[in-house]
Amino acid sequence: MSVYVGNLSYDVTEDALNAVFAEYGSVKRVQLPTDRETGRLRGFGFVEMSTDAEESAAIEALDGAEWMGRDLKVNKAKPRENRGSFGGGNRRNNNFRDRY
Repeated sequence: MSVYVGNLSYDVTEDALNAVFAEYGSVKRVQLPTDRETGRLRGFGFVEMSTDAEESAAIEALDGAEWMGRDLKVNKAKPRENRGSFGGGNRRNNNFRDRY
């Protein structure tokens, strides 16, 4: 499971975020998504830690904490929703199943 980190400064780096979370345990991975069109950071990220206990400690300590001039929003990451494809997804197959 990962930790969601929101309201990040657009100047944040993976190394800086890693250093903050490393105070609470072993960081396995840091991801900072970027906008596809502009390449700019999107203002949030994900941190994966080695254990649930380390994740919980980081969430407890950092949720609401000020860092780089912003109040962080830190919580357990939710599984990514399947948005489907453009045009309404696989509507044709669903209609076929409904008819028979």
